[in-house]
Amino acid sequence: MKIPDDILAVLADPRTVIEGDRVQIPFELGRPLYERVNKLLKEMGGRWDGRKAVRAHVFPHPVEHMMRHALLAGEYVSRYDTGWFPTPPDVAEEILTLAGITEKCPGLTVLEPSAGTGALAGPAAARGAIVDCVELDEHRAAVLAEHCRPNRVVRGDFLTDVAPLDYETGFKRVIMNPPFHDAVAHVNHALGFLGDDALLVAVMPDGIRWRSDRAHTELRQLVEDSGGELIKLPDDAFEPSGARVRTSLVYIPTYRGDGVVRNHSWHQRQPRQLSFEDLLAA
Repeated sequence: MKIPDDILAVLADPRTVIEGDRVQIPFELGRPLYERVNKLLKEMGGRWDGRKAVRAHVFPHPVEHMMRHALLAGEYVSRYDTGWFPTPPDVAEEILTLAGITEKCPGLTVLEPSAGTGALAGPAAARGAIVDCVELDEHRAAVLAEHCRPNRVVRGDFLTDVAPLDYETGFKRVIMNPPFHDAVAHVNHALGFLGDDALLVAVMPDGIRWRSDRAHTELRQLVEDSGGELIKLPDDAFEPSGARVRTSLVYIPTYRGDGVVRNHSWHQRQPRQLSFEDLLAA
């Protein structure tokens, strides 16, 4: 949800203290503005502690990461949301390590779909990766371009606006924290952007390990067939982003020519589908 400009100015004010599990505003606000700031911080999960030694909104988890990305994006995650949750630092570190994105391997080509404000893309670029991003939201796309040193930012819906063959070659790595409500579709689409001898690492709702519908069952089978892995994260892994949701990591490698994963090479080998205009011209 969008943070109104006057509240954003208060939270971004250098006098505002955002530290540990607390947000403290040690300067006077007019009553109407205070009430609105108070309501927003409560919607983010904070509670007011008026004791003299505290006098701050206290959260049930460290809040710096969540607030930093909220202020960059100009929007926040309500306790009632199921939408954008920035990848917490510990989860981002595990994803990058699992993907082998380190300073020792500079130049890896990396795609992050639905990149948000760059909780994955920024650290990957800082380690020497060549990172392309896709992001639907105009403001978050601008934040990515300004703060994350990407090779390219495509603004659009990853599922409908971006296709594997829009890129000349596949990527060595795809790292992603897809929208949880449609995570399986995003991961399946992202596989098409992988090159040969490449791999994908995605964070997904923990239902990927046990849900019995066709989409989840088929993706689990693909993970097994590809020699991949499902890795359960701690139950509180996403609390630093304001989300109480159980999650797992999905690790899917591709091997040259094995045909298990429908990656970029697989798409290149498919017969070209003629458009209506092509048929008229034939």
